[in-house]
Amino acid sequence: MERLRKRDEAAGVEPQVLSDAQKAAVAEVRSLYSAKIAQAEVMLQGRLLQSFDPAERQVIEDEYRREREHLTSEMNSKLEKARSALG
Repeated sequence: MERLRKRDEAAGVEPQVLSDAQKAAVAEVRSLYSAKIAQAEVMLQGRLLQSFDPAERQVIEDEYRREREHLTSEMNSKLEKARSALG
């Protein structure tokens, strides 16, 4: 951790201390999106169990991958908003 702090100091990055409200908002966003990603994973497994065609399975996996990337991007955006909100 110390090396990371020194690297941040050298790069001019200032440490950000989050308020309790910001921490709660970050935790809520992470919890919500962790649940959404877990739900997508369960749906993927269910769909894969119903399909035996390799091409169809690939399509299902590609859809899941896109959905997961979308959810992760959305989560990161909301986390950034929660961190930058005035506490």
